[in-house]
Amino acid sequence: MSKFEEHKGLKCSFCGKYQDQVHRLIAGPGVYICNECIELCNEIIAEEMNEEAEHDLRDIPKPREIKAFLDQYVIGQERAKKMLSVAVYNHYKRISRFHGDDDVEIQKANIVMLGPTGSGKTYLAQCLAKFLNVPFAIADATTLTEAGYVGEDVENILLRLIQAADYDIEKAERGIIYIDEIDKIVKKSELSLIHI
Repeated sequence: MSKFEEHKGLKCSFCGKYQDQVHRLIAGPGVYICNECIELCNEIIAEEMNEEAEHDLRDIPKPREIKAFLDQYVIGQERAKKMLSVAVYNHYKRISRFHGDDDVEIQKANIVMLGPTGSGKTYLAQCLAKFLNVPFAIADATTLTEAGYVGEDVENILLRLIQAADYDIEKAERGIIYIDEIDKIVKKSELSLIHI
């Protein structure tokens, strides 16, 4: 009996192995792929994703680069610029490692900036958005309400960010939402308690 007669039947369209030579053969429209080729493809994809993550990590601006940019636009506020620079760096590091198999997980963090009116909080955030080339939206916390009530809700803020991203959702996902006047909410609630 010839080798051709021994292996009559279905075979993998990629490696050429016959059905009885592999554990599993999966059928597609006019093609077949074996479990060994699937495993090999998964390894190749995982390797490429790791290379992309490493490449992305090299592209992340270092905290000193971010601070140097902020120094060009903001006078003073050294501590705030340093802390923002490190926070932004860690944020992008966390995003780039999100798909990796690292044992170390960097926790997500939001930033709260406190300071008197006119100290540059909003301007620092706008400069960061400019440096990172991401869309930026400002929301006034005193006008925020639940959906359906008079005032601004979260959906409006997100819409404003999407508009700033020229309706590019992927770009908007990397944008900055700056919620201003949070301290005024506390003052409002204190005032309403006093009047009761």
